[in-house]
Amino acid sequence: MKPRVAITVGDPAGIGPEIARKAADDPRVREVCEPVLYGPPAGATFDIGEVSAAAGRAAFDAITAAVRDAQAGTVQAIATAPVNKLAFSRAGLPWKGHTDLLAHLTGSPHVAMMFWSEPLKVVLATIHVPLADVPRLVTREALADIIDLTARELPRFGIAAPRLALAGLNPHAGEDGLLGSEEDDVLRPAVTAARDRGVQVEGPFPGDTIFVRASRGEFDAVIACYHDQGLIPVKLLAFGQAVNVTLGLPIVRTSVDHGTAFDIAGKGVADPSSMITATLLAARLARSR
Repeated sequence: MKPRVAITVGDPAGIGPEIARKAADDPRVREVCEPVLYGPPAGATFDIGEVSAAAGRAAFDAITAAVRDAQAGTVQAIATAPVNKLAFSRAGLPWKGHTDLLAHLTGSPHVAMMFWSEPLKVVLATIHVPLADVPRLVTREALADIIDLTARELPRFGIAAPRLALAGLNPHAGEDGLLGSEEDDVLRPAVTAARDRGVQVEGPFPGDTIFVRASRGEFDAVIACYHDQGLIPVKLLAFGQAVNVTLGLPIVRTSVDHGTAFDIAGKGVADPSSMITATLLAARLARSR
């Protein structure tokens, strides 16, 4: 029996409704699952291409409805179109996006954002925080949670014994303390402790080379210290074919590798490739549970 996959339309003022519908209608999607669209009530109108509290609230409502159904077993997975963080804020919502919202809705204490693609898989140690805050947030405890979660979750993707790498925070991974002390004080001890727990992880490695090494097959996934460090390489290699997956949830959730694209919303030209890939992966993960 095919799994039912909830496809949320994201911010209704962006390209989400268009790519969600295109994904739901795609023959490859319908071959492996039964897609179910979640969006605003029929007849609801929004100013296309504009940030608004109403659109933020509508996106939130669709997500919460899909999560409720996933928890109840009505659907077996969720694939989400993009939301707008500013619209969430204007709607009075405290969450920065899907990842922290889904953790809240499901009561999941340890979650992580992974970008999955064929050439490269990246997990983020920190997500939507100012760059100036990253050194304070990348602690031994936080890295332990991310490393262990990644090692535990990757077998779901067919990687039985994950080989992980940790990217350094500073240029040249600190250059033995010359360019920063975080590698020696925090990152390297976290890797050593994880290896003592039986996790296959190495590093920290310089951020300007580790993603190349992983893309060539030396590692199964890279843990990046901050948002752009991890997402620039994966989007360079696989933009439109990468999938955002939330690790650590009791439900399956995938998403696209791009934003709401207000500049092309309502024009019928949005590329649904990432939404299709996200839905296909959601169906695959649902079948493997």
